[in-house]
Amino acid sequence: MIEPPEKPLTSPAHLRPITVEIPAAWTPEEALAVFELLEELREKIWVRYSVQLQELLEERQDRFGGNDGNADMAAGDKPTF
Repeated sequence: MIEPPEKPLTSPAHLRPITVEIPAAWTPEEALAVFELLEELREKIWVRYSVQLQELLEERQDRFGGNDGNADMAAGDKPTF
């Protein structure tokens, strides 16, 4: 008896990694527009999740090697990435 080939195991769409390719032919203006969009997105995420992000960043620092002095950062401060 011939068995059908096994279906490859795939993750649900929301769990699959996303690959982002950056075109090599962007104009400087296009690159700046995308850069500014990402900066605005980063700012909005920080405003909404700053406390939770700080807690996670501190946990990572503790787990992966020390503290670089950001542990006493106030909730409204922005991290230096």
